[in-house]
Amino acid sequence: MTQALHAAAATLAAILTEENAALATLDLPRAAGLTAAKRAATDAFTAAHARLAASGSPTLDAYATIHLRDLAAENRRLLNRALATQARVLDIIAQAVPRASTQAPRYNATATLVGRARALPVAITASA
Repeated sequence: MTQALHAAAATLAAILTEENAALATLDLPRAAGLTAAKRAATDAFTAAHARLAASGSPTLDAYATIHLRDLAAENRRLLNRALATQARVLDIIAQAVPRASTQAPRYNATATLVGRARALPVAITASA
């Protein structure tokens, strides 16, 4: 049973390491693609840990526990950073849309163009 826990811990650590690498470069699609695997690995680890704890057997050694804790803490930090970055991008877009829409052409009830003949170009830039 200890082997099952160690295997589950190793799988979870590998997935967290991969997700952390994706999040560090803000590769959000790659990080999001690991969600199902991370959930499955977490469930497998939790189940294996619960089985060992219920039987009174020793669980993970201190090194493995600290390693997983550190990976999870880094994962949380990187996820929060990615969410904050995404929120900033959405704020930039949300601020640009009203300005662009006030300059866009309008049509009246008879489908006749009113106002400008064409919309002015809008450029959106952001830096992380």
